[in-house]
Amino acid sequence: MTTDAGIDLVVFNPSTTSAVTVQVKANEAPKPGGGKGKLALDWWIPHDCPADLVAVADLSTNQVWLFKTTEMNTIAQQSSSGRWHLYMYTDARVQTRSAKPTKIGEFDPYLLHNRVATLFPVISRRPSNKRLDADGRA
Repeated sequence: MTTDAGIDLVVFNPSTTSAVTVQVKANEAPKPGGGKGKLALDWWIPHDCPADLVAVADLSTNQVWLFKTTEMNTIAQQSSSGRWHLYMYTDARVQTRSAKPTKIGEFDPYLLHNRVATLFPVISRRPSNKRLDADGRA
């Protein structure tokens, strides 16, 4: 796209003939939470994000999670200065007090390969009643 309006990708689903917009955020690798804490991935997403979906990526593991922008209010652990703060601790043994998911494994349902089928449904094609000849023509 030629301008940055908060949309990085447009995904077109030919089965539904609809387009979905995506904002992408990436981390090169986990870093200490708060500068001194346990290793975590984190992303800041603006409250006024115009995209339908937000994709967050960990470039060190090639993992991508996909969220509906409308889910950010319930998934992100913090909200400050017009932005949601979403983070994932990479160590499953980390103890937190948050009622929301905070450990990377707790976000498995949002991994790209787990979300594609629900976010981009395919319309099933009904079999044709037409008979085909030996060459496959109707």
